[in-house]
Amino acid sequence: MLTLKVSGMTCGHCAQTVTKAVEGVPSVERALVDLNAGQVAIEGSADESAIRQAIEDAGYEVEGRA
Repeated sequence: MLTLKVSGMTCGHCAQTVTKAVEGVPSVERALVDLNAGQVAIEGSADESAIRQAIEDAGYEVEGRA
């Protein structure tokens, strides 16, 4: 499981947006956002750079691995 720190998430809508963006990446099985921790945990075999790009395209910043 890959866990990334994501900045800019402030509400449930933000968490939903990040979840949808990550789950739209091929080979992602599931994305679990922890809004309080500012993290998203990703299950699957997707390319990390594709996941990072999807999050950034959704308007959030990836700070690195958690």
